[in-house]
Amino acid sequence: MTESLSIIELVVNASLLVQMVMAVLVMASLVSWVMIFQRSSVYSATQNAIEEFEDYFWSGIDLRDLYSELEADRDQLNDIESIFVNGFKEYLRLSDQTGMEADAALQGAQRAMKVALVRAEENLDKHLPFLATVGSTSPYIGLFGTVWGIMNSFRSLANMTQATLSAVAPGISEALIATAMGLFAAIPAVIAYNRYAARSETLMNRYDTFAEELSSILYRAAHAKSL
Repeated sequence: MTESLSIIELVVNASLLVQMVMAVLVMASLVSWVMIFQRSSVYSATQNAIEEFEDYFWSGIDLRDLYSELEADRDQLNDIESIFVNGFKEYLRLSDQTGMEADAALQGAQRAMKVALVRAEENLDKHLPFLATVGSTSPYIGLFGTVWGIMNSFRSLANMTQATLSAVAPGISEALIATAMGLFAAIPAVIAYNRYAARSETLMNRYDTFAEELSSILYRAAHAKSL
């Protein structure tokens, strides 16, 4: 209990600039933790959505029936459903045009799915740049506060007739707290960024694989129709 009070006292008695540094680091840490939990929820929901949709997709349902079912509730589509709906809708639109070649219809569907894939990637990578920024800059922000605090401690020695360790220890201690807070903010952000960047890439690979599989199905359908 005494140690906690002493740390609080050091923070309260720190110089204004060091306190501002600490406040910035605390805010960065709090926001990053909110984003960490939010991203974890998003990735888990995305994983479940992919598995649920793929199970339904490969269950043998007619693709036109699946498209009609999803198109009726278009505003509630998740990313993998949007990939399918956009690609299949464009394929139907082009293949129904008189004189349209099979390859042209397929290429149009692939372009539509590419647009949906870009949007899906944006959704997966949302907030990751902020975590990367916190992870890379927080130690330096904390170090700035530390350097400033130590500088003030040594400047105060100029007004003392006898310099002792106890005279500069509080100033150095409060300065080192800024470094500790910088690391406290940076370490979780770096770990979360690396983990979520890898998870985002894995989910994007699932999207890309599904788009390729759908393209293969549409390719066979387009060329069978053209015979």
